[in-house]
Amino acid sequence: MLVLFETSAGYAVFKLLDEKKLQETQNLYADFESPERAAKVLKLKHFEKFDDTTEALAAATATVEGKICKPLKKLLKRLVDPDVQEQLLVADSALGKAIKEKFNFECVCNSSVQDLMRVIRSQADSLLQIDEKELAAMRIGLAHSLSRYKLKFSPDKVDTMIVQAISLLDDLDKEINNYIMRCKEWYGWHFPELAKIVQDNVAFCKIVKRIGYRTSAAELDLSDIIPTDVETQVKEAAEISMGTEISEEDITNIRHLCDQVIEISEYRAQLFEYLKNRMMAVAPNLTVLVGELVGARLISHAGSLLNLAKHPSSTVQILGAEKALFRAMKTKHDTPKYGLIYHASLVGQASAKLKGKVSRMLAAKAALSIRVDALGEDTEASLGIEQRADLEKKFSILEQTATKRISGTGKMQAKFDKYQKNSGNGQFNQDQASTLPHKRHSDFGGRGGGANKRFRSDSMNKSFVV
Repeated sequence: MLVLFETSAGYAVFKLLDEKKLQETQNLYADFESPERAAKVLKLKHFEKFDDTTEALAAATATVEGKICKPLKKLLKRLVDPDVQEQLLVADSALGKAIKEKFNFECVCNSSVQDLMRVIRSQADSLLQIDEKELAAMRIGLAHSLSRYKLKFSPDKVDTMIVQAISLLDDLDKEINNYIMRCKEWYGWHFPELAKIVQDNVAFCKIVKRIGYRTSAAELDLSDIIPTDVETQVKEAAEISMGTEISEEDITNIRHLCDQVIEISEYRAQLFEYLKNRMMAVAPNLTVLVGELVGARLISHAGSLLNLAKHPSSTVQILGAEKALFRAMKTKHDTPKYGLIYHASLVGQASAKLKGKVSRMLAAKAALSIRVDALGEDTEASLGIEQRADLEKKFSILEQTATKRISGTGKMQAKFDKYQKNSGNGQFNQDQASTLPHKRHSDFGGRGGGANKRFRSDSMNKSFVV
C-alpha cells in the first residue's frame, strides 16, 4: 500500500510497511512520536522535488482544483507497474478520482487516511530527509505566492470595492447626522429659529458659515443658497430671535464644524456616484431591478456577488431580517416577509397589503438577475429591464383590483353570479325571519326567570302554582 504525500517542497510516495496500522488510527500518533518509530511504519519510495516556487504554485493550484500537474504525472508514471496493483492513499478525493481515471490506480481517501496524513506531517522533515529550516522557508514562500495568485485572479475580487463603498457610505451618513445635530444644537443657542426654517443640512451649514452672528443676516445676500421666500423668513427671524449672545471664538469653532459637514457631504455625493458606476459595471441587472443602494447592501450582506448568486429567492427576500426570522421561529409567530429588499422602489410603491406579495415576486426576479450578473458574460442590463417592465405591469394589475387573478397562462376576472330580484308578492312569515335555531321549551322549565319563559297563547289567562 502506497501513500501520496503533498508538501511545499514536492511530492513524496511512501510505502506503508504495516497495513494494520491504518485500521487502528486511535493509537497511530504513538507510532510517530519519534523519527525512529516513524521509520518503522513508513518507508520513502520516491520524492519528486519542485524546481522553484513557480512550479510549486502550479502544483498547489492544480491540487486545489483536483487536477494532475506535470511533476505528479512524472512521479506516477514511475510507479505504474502492470504486474502489481497496489492501493494509493491520497488526501484529496477529487485528486484521487483524477488519478484513477488517468492511471487506473485504486485510490483510497477516508478519515483513516486523513489521520495518517496528519501524523506524517508531524515527522515530515525526518521522513523526507530535508532540513527543517529549508522546508519552513519553502512553506512560507509557497503560502505567499498562493495568496498573491488568489488575490490577483479571484473572480469576485471586484465585489470588495462595492462592499467597502457601501459600508463607507453608511458610516458617512452616521457621521453627517452626528455632526449636523451637534451644529444645530451649538448654533441654536444663538439663533434657534434657523433650524426650523432651513431643513436642508448642507444649506443650514452654508448659511451659518456665511452670516456668523445673526445681527448681520439682514445685510447679506443668501439667494444663492436658499429661495427668496425662505431668505425673507430667515432675515425676519434674525431680527426677533430669542437666542443668547456668543463670542467670536464660538463662531469660529461652529464655522469649522460647518466646513466639516459640507466637505463630508460633498465626498458622500462623490462616493455615491462611484458606487452607481461600479454597480452598473458589476451587477447591471440587479441594479435595474432594486437600485444601487439595495443591490450593494445585498452584496455586502452576502459577502460577494458569487455568494449572493448561491442563495435561493426565498433567502434573497428576507436577507437582512435574520434576527426577526429566528425570533419568529423561536416564538412560533409569523416569519418576516421582507428584509433589505423592502427598501427597493418597487416594494415602496406597493400598498401595505401587497408588500409581501410584491417583495416575493421581486426577489424571484432578482435571484435570476444576480445569477446572470455573477455567472454570465453579458455586461448589458437587458434582462433586468425586461423583468422590471414585467413586474411593473403585474403590480399595476394587482393595484387596480383585488379580484384579478395573476397566473402564468393569463389573467382572468373573477366571475360572480348575477343577482336576480324576486318581484313576486308574498306575505311576511315571522317564523322564517329568525335565524336562531328553534328550540322547544316546556311551559314550566324554561331557561331561568319567568320573563324568559315561553307560554302558549291559549294558556296565558290561566293561573299557575309554582
